[in-house]
Amino acid sequence: MSRIDETRAFIPARIAVLTVSDTREMGDDRSGDTLVARLEEAGHTLSARALLKDDRVAIAHQLRDWCDGDAVDVVLSTGGTGLTGRDVTVEAHRDVYEKEIDAFGTVFTLISMQKIGTSAVQSRACGGVRNGTYLFALPGSTGACKDAWDEILKWQLDYRHRPCNFIEIMPRLDEHKRRK
Repeated sequence: MSRIDETRAFIPARIAVLTVSDTREMGDDRSGDTLVARLEEAGHTLSARALLKDDRVAIAHQLRDWCDGDAVDVVLSTGGTGLTGRDVTVEAHRDVYEKEIDAFGTVFTLISMQKIGTSAVQSRACGGVRNGTYLFALPGSTGACKDAWDEILKWQLDYRHRPCNFIEIMPRLDEHKRRK
């Protein structure tokens, strides 16, 4: 159950949004627009936004660019998580991850089951970490983006959330790279 500790100050994250689609353009990217609206409403900052075709190499390159720079704390991608031949976002994410957040996909599936029943098995939503940056691959549907944000990310990206959250451990994500 989500609890906000009002004695803690909110810490905004710098979030990049990547839409992966062979058919959408920025002007009709409802899922990307949904994520941007929700992250800004929560008090976070949109640090970058892009739209790419379903190309594993290009997607991985964009993810690495954002993660290896200093301007992005979290990357949210939407699209390309299904089962068809063109769906390569999950593979691109996994090419980039240093560590996978296995439970993200599991929790997303549990939430999806409540909304769309057994059709939830067709999603391969996933999460991971690279260079101290969180990455989450969400399905391309607007409903799935709303569910992922409203039920998981809104809470885990809020420093005030108890008993724990992604923001409070962010400074320690790359501690293994520091000199001793």
